Amino acid sequence: MIYKNYPMVSRVVFGRGSFNQLDEILALKRNGRNAPFIFYVDDVFKDKHWLISRITLSYKDKIIYIPTKEEPKTSQIDQLVEDIILKNSELPSGIIGIGGGIVMDVAKAVALMLTNKGESKDYQGWDLIKHAAIYHVGIPTISGTGAEVSRTTILTGPERKLGINSDYTPFDQVILDPELTKDVPKDQWFYTGMDCFVHCVESLNGTYLNAFSQSYGEKAFELCKEIFLGDTLSTEEAQDQLMMASWHGGMSIAYSQVGIAHAMSYGLGYLLGVKHGIGNCIVFDHLEDYYPDGVALFKQMKAKHNIKLPQGVCANLEAYQFNKMIDVAFSLEPLWENAIGKDWKSIMTREKLLELYKKM
Repeated sequence: MIYKNYPMVSRVVFGRGSFNQLDEILALKRNGRNAPFIFYVDDVFKDKHWLISRITLSYKDKIIYIPTKEEPKTSQIDQLVEDIILKNSELPSGIIGIGGGIVMDVAKAVALMLTNKGESKDYQGWDLIKHAAIYHVGIPTISGTGAEVSRTTILTGPERKLGINSDYTPFDQVILDPELTKDVPKDQWFYTGMDCFVHCVESLNGTYLNAFSQSYGEKAFELCKEIFLGDTLSTEEAQDQLMMASWHGGMSIAYSQVGIAHAMSYGLGYLLGVKHGIGNCIVFDHLEDYYPDGVALFKQMKAKHNIKLPQGVCANLEAYQFNKMIDVAFSLEPLWENAIGKDWKSIMTREKLLELYKKM
Protein backbone atom coordinates (compact mmCIF):
# COMPACT_ATOMS: atom_id res chain seq x y z
CA MET A 1 0.00 0.00 0.00
CA ILE A 2 1.41 3.42 -0.98
CA TYR A 3 0.03 6.25 1.13
CA LYS A 4 -0.42 9.67 -0.36
CA ASN A 5 1.68 12.39 1.27
CA TYR A 6 -0.88 15.20 1.16
CA PRO A 7 0.02 18.83 1.73
CA MET A 8 -2.06 21.03 3.99
CA VAL A 9 -2.41 24.78 4.35
CA SER A 10 0.73 25.61 6.33
CA ARG A 11 -0.52 28.79 7.99
CA VAL A 12 -4.01 29.77 9.06
CA VAL A 13 -5.38 32.67 11.11
CA PHE A 14 -8.89 32.31 12.56
CA GLY A 15 -10.93 34.95 14.35
CA ARG A 16 -13.37 37.81 13.98
CA GLY A 17 -11.51 40.85 12.67
CA SER A 18 -8.44 38.80 11.64
CA PHE A 19 -8.75 40.25 8.11
CA ASN A 20 -7.19 43.41 9.60
CA GLN A 21 -3.88 41.52 9.92
CA LEU A 22 -3.56 41.01 6.15
CA ASP A 23 -1.03 43.85 5.70
CA GLU A 24 1.40 42.54 8.29
CA ILE A 25 1.11 38.98 6.96
CA LEU A 26 1.86 40.07 3.39
CA ALA A 27 4.66 42.48 4.33
CA LEU A 28 6.91 39.51 5.12
CA LYS A 29 6.36 38.06 1.64
CA ARG A 30 6.99 41.10 -0.56
CA ASN A 31 9.78 40.52 -3.09
CA GLY A 32 10.48 44.17 -3.94
CA ARG A 33 8.84 47.13 -5.68
CA ASN A 34 8.39 45.39 -9.03
CA ALA A 35 6.81 42.23 -7.62
CA PRO A 36 3.23 43.25 -6.83
CA PHE A 37 0.54 41.57 -4.81
CA ILE A 38 -2.48 40.87 -7.01
CA PHE A 39 -5.80 40.84 -5.15
CA TYR A 40 -8.64 38.97 -6.84
CA VAL A 41 -11.83 40.16 -5.15
CA ASP A 42 -15.42 39.01 -5.74
CA ASP A 43 -17.07 41.84 -7.67
CA VAL A 44 -19.97 41.84 -5.21
CA PHE A 45 -17.58 43.87 -2.98
CA LYS A 46 -16.86 46.58 -5.58
CA ASP A 47 -18.81 49.23 -3.66
CA LYS A 48 -18.39 47.70 -0.19
CA HIS A 49 -16.14 50.24 1.51
CA TRP A 50 -16.12 48.24 4.77
CA LEU A 51 -14.04 45.55 3.03
CA ILE A 52 -12.16 47.27 0.18
CA SER A 53 -10.86 50.11 2.38
CA ARG A 54 -8.98 47.53 4.45
CA ILE A 55 -6.84 46.36 1.51
CA THR A 56 -3.66 48.46 1.39
CA LEU A 57 -2.02 48.78 -2.04
CA SER A 58 1.69 49.66 -2.39
CA TYR A 59 3.96 50.02 -5.44
CA LYS A 60 2.35 48.10 -8.32
CA ASP A 61 -0.21 46.16 -6.26
CA LYS A 62 -3.57 45.78 -7.93
CA ILE A 63 -7.15 44.83 -7.09
CA ILE A 64 -8.92 42.93 -9.88
CA TYR A 65 -12.66 42.33 -9.45
CA ILE A 66 -13.78 38.85 -10.50
CA PRO A 67 -17.34 38.41 -11.79
CA THR A 68 -19.01 35.41 -10.17
CA LYS A 69 -22.13 34.94 -12.28
CA GLU A 70 -20.31 32.04 -13.93
CA GLU A 71 -17.80 29.55 -12.57
CA PRO A 72 -14.15 29.97 -13.61
CA LYS A 73 -13.14 28.90 -17.11
CA THR A 74 -9.70 27.78 -18.26
CA SER A 75 -9.76 30.56 -20.89
CA GLN A 76 -10.38 33.15 -18.13
CA ILE A 77 -7.40 31.84 -16.11
CA ASP A 78 -5.12 31.93 -19.17
CA GLN A 79 -6.16 35.55 -19.84
CA LEU A 80 -5.51 36.63 -16.24
CA VAL A 81 -2.07 34.98 -16.31
CA GLU A 82 -1.22 36.64 -19.62
CA ASP A 83 -2.27 40.05 -18.26
CA ILE A 84 0.07 39.66 -15.28
CA ILE A 85 3.01 38.58 -17.45
CA LEU A 86 2.51 41.41 -19.96
CA LYS A 87 2.10 44.15 -17.35
CA ASN A 88 4.87 43.20 -14.92
CA SER A 89 8.61 42.78 -15.28
CA GLU A 90 8.72 40.29 -12.40
CA LEU A 91 6.47 37.55 -11.08
CA PRO A 92 4.06 38.82 -8.41
CA SER A 93 5.01 38.51 -4.75
CA GLY A 94 1.71 36.74 -4.28
CA ILE A 95 -1.88 36.19 -5.35
CA ILE A 96 -4.66 36.83 -2.83
CA GLY A 97 -8.20 35.53 -3.39
CA ILE A 98 -10.96 37.28 -1.42
CA GLY A 99 -14.41 35.83 -2.04
CA GLY A 100 -16.23 32.53 -2.35
CA GLY A 101 -15.13 29.29 -3.97
CA ILE A 102 -15.04 30.84 -7.46
CA VAL A 103 -12.60 33.60 -6.50
CA MET A 104 -10.44 31.29 -4.40
CA ASP A 105 -10.28 28.81 -7.30
CA VAL A 106 -9.24 31.66 -9.63
CA ALA A 107 -6.47 32.68 -7.19
CA LYS A 108 -5.20 29.10 -6.87
CA ALA A 109 -5.27 28.50 -10.63
CA VAL A 110 -3.46 31.75 -11.52
CA ALA A 111 -0.78 31.10 -8.87
CA LEU A 112 -0.19 27.66 -10.42
CA MET A 113 -0.19 28.79 -14.05
CA LEU A 114 2.35 31.56 -13.45
CA THR A 115 4.98 28.86 -12.89
CA ASN A 116 3.75 26.12 -15.22
CA LYS A 117 3.98 26.55 -18.99
CA GLY A 118 1.08 26.11 -21.40
CA GLU A 119 -2.67 26.39 -20.98
CA SER A 120 -4.63 25.61 -17.83
CA LYS A 121 -6.82 23.08 -19.67
CA ASP A 122 -3.74 20.85 -20.03
CA TYR A 123 -3.53 20.53 -16.26
CA GLN A 124 -7.15 19.52 -15.56
CA GLY A 125 -6.86 16.18 -13.80
CA TRP A 126 -4.78 14.64 -11.04
CA ASP A 127 -1.10 15.45 -10.31
CA LEU A 128 -0.20 17.02 -13.67
CA ILE A 129 1.36 20.20 -12.22
CA LYS A 130 5.18 20.07 -12.26
CA HIS A 131 6.28 23.26 -10.46
CA ALA A 132 5.26 24.88 -7.19
CA ALA A 133 2.83 27.81 -7.44
CA ILE A 134 3.81 31.31 -6.38
CA TYR A 135 2.77 32.39 -2.86
CA HIS A 136 -1.03 32.45 -2.63
CA VAL A 137 -3.49 33.39 0.09
CA GLY A 138 -7.17 32.46 0.48
CA ILE A 139 -9.67 34.62 2.35
CA PRO A 140 -13.22 33.16 2.20
CA THR A 141 -16.17 35.55 2.42
CA ILE A 142 -18.75 32.75 2.36
CA SER A 143 -18.57 29.38 4.08
CA GLY A 144 -19.11 25.89 2.75
CA THR A 145 -17.08 25.29 -0.39
CA GLY A 146 -13.96 24.01 1.37
CA ALA A 147 -11.95 25.78 -1.38
CA GLU A 148 -9.86 27.43 1.33
CA VAL A 149 -8.35 24.08 2.31
CA SER A 150 -8.65 21.81 -0.75
CA ARG A 151 -5.95 20.60 -3.15
CA THR A 152 -8.03 21.37 -6.22
CA THR A 153 -9.18 24.36 -8.24
CA ILE A 154 -12.34 23.61 -10.23
CA LEU A 155 -12.33 24.91 -13.81
CA THR A 156 -14.62 24.56 -16.81
CA GLY A 157 -12.50 23.80 -19.86
CA PRO A 158 -13.36 23.30 -23.52
CA GLU A 159 -13.88 19.55 -22.97
CA ARG A 160 -14.94 19.16 -19.37
CA LYS A 161 -15.39 20.63 -15.94
CA LEU A 162 -12.56 19.27 -13.81
CA GLY A 163 -10.16 20.49 -11.16
CA ILE A 164 -6.45 21.00 -11.27
CA ASN A 165 -5.79 18.54 -8.43
CA SER A 166 -2.22 18.77 -7.21
CA ASP A 167 0.03 18.98 -4.17
CA TYR A 168 0.88 22.54 -5.20
CA THR A 169 -2.73 23.79 -5.28
CA PRO A 170 -3.45 24.43 -1.56
CA PHE A 171 -2.99 27.95 -0.23
CA ASP A 172 0.18 28.91 1.64
CA GLN A 173 -1.86 31.09 3.97
CA VAL A 174 -5.56 31.26 4.83
CA ILE A 175 -7.33 33.95 6.84
CA LEU A 176 -10.64 32.78 8.32
CA ASP A 177 -12.59 35.83 9.48
CA PRO A 178 -16.28 34.97 10.07
CA GLU A 179 -17.18 38.70 10.02
CA LEU A 180 -16.59 38.73 6.25
CA THR A 181 -19.64 36.49 5.73
CA LYS A 182 -22.12 38.98 7.23
CA ASP A 183 -23.81 40.10 3.98
CA VAL A 184 -24.32 36.71 2.30
CA PRO A 185 -27.91 36.40 0.92
CA LYS A 186 -29.95 33.61 2.53
CA ASP A 187 -30.28 31.38 -0.55
CA GLN A 188 -26.56 31.65 -1.24
CA TRP A 189 -25.78 30.90 2.43
CA PHE A 190 -27.88 27.74 2.18
CA TYR A 191 -26.55 26.45 -1.16
CA THR A 192 -22.93 26.98 -0.18
CA GLY A 193 -23.48 25.53 3.29
CA MET A 194 -25.01 22.48 1.63
CA ASP A 195 -21.84 22.05 -0.44
CA CYS A 196 -20.14 21.38 2.92
CA PHE A 197 -22.96 19.08 4.08
CA VAL A 198 -22.78 17.06 0.84
CA HIS A 199 -18.96 16.82 1.18
CA CYS A 200 -19.52 15.16 4.55
CA VAL A 201 -22.26 12.76 3.42
CA GLU A 202 -20.31 11.65 0.35
CA SER A 203 -17.05 11.25 2.27
CA LEU A 204 -18.62 9.40 5.24
CA ASN A 205 -20.54 7.01 2.97
CA GLY A 206 -17.71 6.37 0.52
CA THR A 207 -15.55 3.30 -0.06
CA TYR A 208 -12.43 5.46 0.42
CA LEU A 209 -13.39 6.25 4.02
CA ASN A 210 -10.65 6.03 6.64
CA ALA A 211 -10.17 7.32 10.18
CA PHE A 212 -8.51 10.53 8.94
CA SER A 213 -11.42 11.52 6.67
CA GLN A 214 -13.99 10.24 9.12
CA SER A 215 -12.79 12.40 12.02
CA TYR A 216 -13.08 15.60 9.94
CA GLY A 217 -16.27 14.51 8.17
CA GLU A 218 -18.11 13.65 11.38
CA LYS A 219 -17.21 16.98 12.98
CA ALA A 220 -18.38 18.96 9.93
CA PHE A 221 -21.55 16.84 9.72
CA GLU A 222 -22.43 17.59 13.37
CA LEU A 223 -21.75 21.31 12.88
CA CYS A 224 -24.00 21.39 9.78
CA LYS A 225 -26.85 19.73 11.70
CA GLU A 226 -26.47 22.26 14.53
CA ILE A 227 -26.38 25.22 12.12
CA PHE A 228 -29.14 24.19 9.71
CA LEU A 229 -31.51 22.25 12.00
CA GLY A 230 -30.83 23.65 15.49
CA ASP A 231 -32.18 26.80 17.12
CA THR A 232 -29.60 27.53 19.79
CA LEU A 233 -26.85 29.46 17.94
CA SER A 234 -26.65 33.23 17.72
CA THR A 235 -25.95 34.72 14.27
CA GLU A 236 -22.30 35.22 15.16
CA GLU A 237 -21.91 31.71 16.55
CA ALA A 238 -23.51 30.26 13.43
CA GLN A 239 -21.08 32.23 11.22
CA ASP A 240 -18.10 30.97 13.26
CA GLN A 241 -19.35 27.38 13.22
CA LEU A 242 -20.11 27.31 9.49
CA MET A 243 -16.62 28.61 8.72
CA MET A 244 -15.18 25.72 10.73
CA ALA A 245 -17.61 23.23 9.15
CA SER A 246 -16.38 24.34 5.73
CA TRP A 247 -12.76 23.79 6.80
CA HIS A 248 -13.49 20.35 8.25
CA GLY A 249 -15.68 19.39 5.28
CA GLY A 250 -12.85 20.30 2.92
CA MET A 251 -10.38 18.32 5.04
CA SER A 252 -12.69 15.29 5.08
CA ILE A 253 -12.14 14.80 1.35
CA ALA A 254 -8.36 15.39 1.45
CA TYR A 255 -7.77 11.72 2.15
CA SER A 256 -10.94 10.40 0.54
CA GLN A 257 -13.21 11.78 -2.20
CA VAL A 258 -16.65 13.17 -2.90
CA GLY A 259 -19.30 11.18 -4.77
CA ILE A 260 -22.35 11.08 -7.02
CA ALA A 261 -23.78 14.55 -6.29
CA HIS A 262 -20.51 16.26 -7.14
CA ALA A 263 -19.96 14.19 -10.30
CA MET A 264 -23.46 14.95 -11.60
CA SER A 265 -23.27 18.59 -10.52
CA TYR A 266 -20.15 18.96 -12.69
CA GLY A 267 -22.28 17.80 -15.64
CA LEU A 268 -24.92 20.46 -14.90
CA GLY A 269 -22.19 23.05 -14.47
CA TYR A 270 -20.43 22.22 -17.72
CA LEU A 271 -23.52 22.13 -19.95
CA LEU A 272 -25.90 24.60 -18.31
CA GLY A 273 -23.57 26.80 -16.24
CA VAL A 274 -25.38 25.82 -13.03
CA LYS A 275 -23.20 27.00 -10.14
CA HIS A 276 -21.65 24.36 -7.92
CA GLY A 277 -23.53 24.86 -4.63
CA ILE A 278 -26.99 25.03 -6.14
CA GLY A 279 -26.07 22.25 -8.59
CA ASN A 280 -25.18 19.96 -5.68
CA CYS A 281 -28.55 20.74 -4.08
CA ILE A 282 -30.52 20.06 -7.29
CA VAL A 283 -28.78 16.69 -7.73
CA PHE A 284 -28.64 15.63 -4.08
CA ASP A 285 -32.42 16.13 -3.77
CA HIS A 286 -32.84 13.07 -6.06
CA LEU A 287 -30.21 10.74 -4.59
CA GLU A 288 -32.22 9.03 -1.84
CA ASP A 289 -31.39 5.62 -3.36
CA TYR A 290 -27.70 6.23 -2.73
CA TYR A 291 -27.60 8.46 0.38
CA PRO A 292 -30.98 7.83 2.10
CA ASP A 293 -30.16 9.33 5.51
CA GLY A 294 -28.26 12.31 4.13
CA VAL A 295 -31.01 13.18 1.65
CA ALA A 296 -33.69 12.90 4.36
CA LEU A 297 -31.74 15.40 6.51
CA PHE A 298 -31.21 17.65 3.50
CA LYS A 299 -34.96 17.76 2.83
CA GLN A 300 -35.55 18.71 6.48
CA MET A 301 -33.01 21.54 6.21
CA LYS A 302 -34.58 22.75 2.97
CA ALA A 303 -38.04 22.81 4.57
CA LYS A 304 -36.83 24.53 7.77
CA HIS A 305 -35.24 27.38 5.79
CA ASN A 306 -38.04 27.53 3.21
CA ILE A 307 -35.68 26.96 0.26
CA LYS A 308 -37.28 26.35 -3.13
CA LEU A 309 -34.90 24.65 -5.55
CA PRO A 310 -35.14 25.36 -9.29
CA GLN A 311 -37.24 22.72 -11.05
CA GLY A 312 -37.02 21.38 -14.58
CA VAL A 313 -33.49 22.60 -15.35
CA CYS A 314 -33.06 19.61 -17.69
CA ALA A 315 -36.64 19.69 -19.04
CA ASN A 316 -35.93 20.87 -22.58
CA LEU A 317 -32.60 19.19 -23.26
CA GLU A 318 -31.93 17.07 -26.32
CA ALA A 319 -30.30 13.65 -26.35
CA TYR A 320 -26.85 14.94 -27.31
CA GLN A 321 -26.95 17.40 -24.39
CA PHE A 322 -27.82 14.66 -21.90
CA ASN A 323 -24.98 12.59 -23.37
CA LYS A 324 -22.50 15.43 -22.84
CA MET A 325 -23.52 15.80 -19.18
CA ILE A 326 -23.22 12.05 -18.68
CA ASP A 327 -19.75 12.08 -20.32
CA VAL A 328 -18.60 14.89 -18.00
CA ALA A 329 -20.01 13.15 -14.90
CA PHE A 330 -18.47 9.77 -15.82
CA SER A 331 -15.04 11.32 -16.50
CA LEU A 332 -14.70 11.83 -12.71
CA GLU A 333 -13.83 8.20 -12.08
CA PRO A 334 -12.42 8.54 -8.51
CA LEU A 335 -15.74 10.05 -7.40
CA TRP A 336 -17.74 7.07 -8.70
CA GLU A 337 -15.31 4.56 -7.25
CA ASN A 338 -15.59 6.26 -3.86
CA ALA A 339 -19.40 6.31 -4.08
CA ILE A 340 -20.08 2.81 -5.40
CA GLY A 341 -16.84 0.77 -5.39
CA LYS A 342 -14.36 -0.59 -7.90
CA ASP A 343 -17.01 -2.22 -10.10
CA TRP A 344 -19.04 1.02 -10.34
CA LYS A 345 -19.13 0.85 -14.15
CA SER A 346 -21.31 -2.26 -14.06
CA ILE A 347 -23.65 -0.70 -11.47
CA MET A 348 -24.05 2.92 -12.62
CA THR A 349 -25.08 2.78 -16.28
CA ARG A 350 -25.66 5.64 -18.70
CA GLU A 351 -29.37 4.77 -18.60
CA LYS A 352 -29.52 5.19 -14.82
CA LEU A 353 -27.73 8.52 -15.02
CA LEU A 354 -30.03 9.71 -17.81
CA GLU A 355 -33.04 8.79 -15.69
CA LEU A 356 -31.66 10.84 -12.77
CA TYR A 357 -30.86 13.88 -14.94
CA LYS A 358 -34.37 13.76 -16.42
CA LYS A 359 -35.83 14.13 -12.90
CA MET A 360 -34.05 17.47 -12.54
